[in-house]
Amino acid sequence: MHIYRADLRDLAACLALDGSYETDSVWQVTQQQEDDEVSTRFRTVRLPRTMRVRYPGWSEALLAHQQRGDLILVAAEASEVRGYIDQETQPDQGLAWVHHLVVAGGYRRQGIGTALLARGIQHARQLGLGHMMTVVQSKNYPAIRFLGRQGFRFCGYNEQFYRNQDIGIYFVRGL
Repeated sequence: MHIYRADLRDLAACLALDGSYETDSVWQVTQQQEDDEVSTRFRTVRLPRTMRVRYPGWSEALLAHQQRGDLILVAAEASEVRGYIDQETQPDQGLAWVHHLVVAGGYRRQGIGTALLARGIQHARQLGLGHMMTVVQSKNYPAIRFLGRQGFRFCGYNEQFYRNQDIGIYFVRGL
């Protein structure tokens, strides 16, 4: 597996990857308000059947990220792009922001996502950044579990993050 910085030709291959996923669980959010106290709870809920969820496509953003110089790395084998990471540097906040980490369906659970993330972490450390953040759909239980295995922890949510009304779940890890 070869990991390298994407060029414009690679972006088309990145956008052609199917980032959809299957899940049998979701993170369900419940909120209660009593007087001046608001409590929010997340719990893993098993679905009655496995569901397939489309990856939220933000193709126009990937090109904009490439043009402004963000780190976009691809993982390829024999000239076939199998995954990519799109990572923005926010030096004023000491933060690396992972916008996208996508691995083609047939190549998942083979270490490609882990390798891409490791290279993103290495890049952020070289720049002296202190943290890495990302956001995933509350339905993306496979990504939530992956992030946990990679040392990320839950740090917040946004009910209005995704166009499809899914809740964005934020995760952070120290570098």
